[in-house]
Amino acid sequence: MNTIILAIDTATPAVTAGIVKLDGIEVLAERVTIDARAHAEQLTPNVLAALADAGLTVGDLGAVVVGCGPGPFTGLRVGMATAAAYGHALGIPVHGVCSLDAIGIESAGTASEVLVVTDARRREVYWARYCGRGADRRSLCQQPGRRAGAAEALARPAVYPTASGLVRAVADFSAEPAPLIPLYLRRPDAKPQRPAVTR
Repeated sequence: MNTIILAIDTATPAVTAGIVKLDGIEVLAERVTIDARAHAEQLTPNVLAALADAGLTVGDLGAVVVGCGPGPFTGLRVGMATAAAYGHALGIPVHGVCSLDAIGIESAGTASEVLVVTDARRREVYWARYCGRGADRRSLCQQPGRRAGAAEALARPAVYPTASGLVRAVADFSAEPAPLIPLYLRRPDAKPQRPAVTR
């Protein structure tokens, strides 16, 4: 397998695109734009800029990794549709990962326990707890879910999924990737109208 990986995530306000060499998880280039309202406008330019920074082209890619959330409907669809399009056009596998895992795996080596919290809007958060200093993806303890009123837990500066974290979250690059399924974890804001009752 070609070991050059495109890693993208649009599950948070960060629009992340990075090029990672699988051997040793070496980040060759990474572009991140913080703009919760410009996922569609920023993702492709970030991918192309990261490829240019690494001195590579899309033809050099061996796989794509994409964060599948949890996150908002539009943001997730932008990243996942883009990843699927690259995979289809290039004939390469696309691996979906939990975006919280990408943050937790990257952070778990520096603490005995890490709580990853992202904004779910409506005064709610998505969260997952990761245990174990130096833990790898096989020994992480994860408790996904939603919890209201936890704004006080957001005392530290924001951390977003990184290209390195996304690649580390893939359990096995040699395995056939599972279908991409977005992690919305709640019903959409838009609701279908009920038909008017006529008498």
